[in-house]
Amino acid sequence: MRQMVVTPDTDWFSDSCGTVSVMFKQPFCATGMNAAVRATVRMGIYTGAKVYFVHEGYQGLVDGGDNIKLATWESVSMMLHLGGTVIGSARCMDFKEKWGRLKAACNLVKLGITNLCVIGGDGSLTGANQFRTEWSELLADLRKGGKISAEEANRSSHLNIMGMVGSIDNDFCGTDMTIGTDSALHRIIEVVDAITTTAQSYLALVTALACGADWVFIPEMPPEENWEEHLCKRLIAQRGRGSRLNVIILAEGAQDRNQKPITCDQVKNLVSKKLGFDTRSTILGHVQRGGTPSAFDRILGSRMGVEAVMALLEATPETPACVVSLSGNMAVRLPLMECVQVTKDVTVAMTEGRFEDAVKLRGKSFQNNWDTYKMLAHVTPPEMKSNINIAIINVGAPCAGMNAAVRAAVRVGIIQGHQMLAVHDGFDGLANGQIEPIIWAQVGGWTGKGGSNLGTKRHLPGKNIEQISLNITKFNIHSLIIIGGFEAYLGGLELVTAREMYEELCIPMVVIPATVSNNVPGSDFSIGADTALNTITMTCDRIKQSAAGTKRRVFIIETMGGYCGYLATMAGLSSGADDAYIYEEHYHSLVSLVTTTNKLWINYTTQFLYNLYSEEGKGTFDCRMNVLGHMQQGGTPSPFDRNFGTKMGSKSVLWLTNKLKECYRHGRIFANMPDSACVLGMKKRSLVFQPLASLKDDTDFEHRIPKTEWWLRLRPILKILAKYDTVEMDTSEVAAMEHVIKKTGLVKGDKM
Repeated sequence: MRQMVVTPDTDWFSDSCGTVSVMFKQPFCATGMNAAVRATVRMGIYTGAKVYFVHEGYQGLVDGGDNIKLATWESVSMMLHLGGTVIGSARCMDFKEKWGRLKAACNLVKLGITNLCVIGGDGSLTGANQFRTEWSELLADLRKGGKISAEEANRSSHLNIMGMVGSIDNDFCGTDMTIGTDSALHRIIEVVDAITTTAQSYLALVTALACGADWVFIPEMPPEENWEEHLCKRLIAQRGRGSRLNVIILAEGAQDRNQKPITCDQVKNLVSKKLGFDTRSTILGHVQRGGTPSAFDRILGSRMGVEAVMALLEATPETPACVVSLSGNMAVRLPLMECVQVTKDVTVAMTEGRFEDAVKLRGKSFQNNWDTYKMLAHVTPPEMKSNINIAIINVGAPCAGMNAAVRAAVRVGIIQGHQMLAVHDGFDGLANGQIEPIIWAQVGGWTGKGGSNLGTKRHLPGKNIEQISLNITKFNIHSLIIIGGFEAYLGGLELVTAREMYEELCIPMVVIPATVSNNVPGSDFSIGADTALNTITMTCDRIKQSAAGTKRRVFIIETMGGYCGYLATMAGLSSGADDAYIYEEHYHSLVSLVTTTNKLWINYTTQFLYNLYSEEGKGTFDCRMNVLGHMQQGGTPSPFDRNFGTKMGSKSVLWLTNKLKECYRHGRIFANMPDSACVLGMKKRSLVFQPLASLKDDTDFEHRIPKTEWWLRLRPILKILAKYDTVEMDTSEVAAMEHVIKKTGLVKGDKM
């Protein structure tokens, strides 16, 4: 494992690369970009570099002067919650001309800037790469024209470029999410919960999943011929199943198979005139770009900014321009022009009618979302039944997103021909026979509902094992989906252990992690944690604003999570906290507070810290304590939790369907192998099934947490951005540059 010890003001940058400039080049900005600016500035300053703001994008680079200003640590304070970009952004025609790039190069050389972080889309990043490619030629021209001296040219002999993608459209190939996308989804979901909406391809697709839309139009996969008839039949069928409202999502750029545009008014007129349904249309437009950044975008921007500076630290003149991307939960570096090429190939594929290729080129995340949407929205339940009964149970504390997982599991199960059974009130309900069939129409509208509609309890099977086994036989249950937190995991283990005594429990089982604590072994993320994190983040924003006129105050905020420090750590990153006290990281001493600015602390030993800082701060600052409590468990599910729950519920049923076939022997189902009872979890870059029994060694049962927690690697970022004296970073998983073309397996012109 590579470790890096970071100390403030350490001269990591050589004399030839001691400056970094950060700029935006997007005519319209996405919320979350300020987090990237803040992280880049503070990481750069932390490592001993001078960091400059370039105001108004490439135009500021060309014009120079006051458009290029030295950044300070304090100049990026109190900006995480702001939408847009504090350093401005603008279109620039001058930079497209060589004389404009000559002026830009001259301005950088005069300031000794040899590292450029560009936040924008594929066009902006392509321009940055061109700038880097012709850098030597530009220096020669400037030297020839007497604009710079030989010493200045030698000092700035090469230019390093690092890109970060800021776009609400999420249409840049090579990254799962771009900065701003999650915030835009929050804006859309707020509206689509009540009315019909439009959006970009990725936004439209994820919105369709998150709100349970009846139909979505995206340019990458136009509808089949005679789509008008199919759409009308679909809407009629939905009304026949009891639906009183239909939602249709239309992406900007939607088209049919002949590349003829499909418009919002066209769809509205079709539905209202042909079906007589009362139809309303809404175009959100720039509403999607505004608002407060989501917790995800703040953390993403912070991670990307720090990683961008790390990449510049390691760059050599031979290092190609790269872009910092997100793959699963991992920050990775990809060659910039490979990503740009694949992004352009998407457009080429659509133009040539290779729509399947276009979807593949968008990446695994986009393709998985599309496949899940198709399965839930465009498949008619089969006439032939499978005679399989799958029971669904919620266990532990309720959380946002549970209902989305139940809805997806129910509908995919029905599509597979199974009968789905709802178990009310957790394992108690399974023991008491609170079991009933649940049909397609019953779960309509569940995606956007918080809590647990099935009811849930924390009780484990325990002494009720025998009664549970009897009810599994009585209700002819062939497999079980357990949705919940650590209690779901423990309950699953108890059922597996009891198989030795009760043959009725030898059925396939899957545990879907759903808890705000995010403490279930076998998964990096749990359903519900993102919603809780956004609640904490927005509350911290309000708390900080409450003291806008009071400069000497310390806030101590208590989060949920038990012994798991996930919420505290991630909320610390998203809200700009000075620290996050957690069980996993033992503190040997307390850091002195700088009293010139507001301070925000997130921790679990609330009363102790409150007493400590109240006593120590007398005459210097005062202290306030806030316990957020159960508000973290409630509320409307975030777009991430809706989408994540939908995919987890769908995948669990498909896995059980295959497992049931494997376990069918001699006219009955018998599953007693370890891999017949699994946790479905997100691990790094994909959803994987891991046997419950195999996870026991990685479980701290006393403290109800996994022994290995990926997010601990993010804690150094929190400390660096809070200017701790010495921070140790694990850089083992971000050192190598990957290749996006190998990932997609597609290049321009491929027919596959």
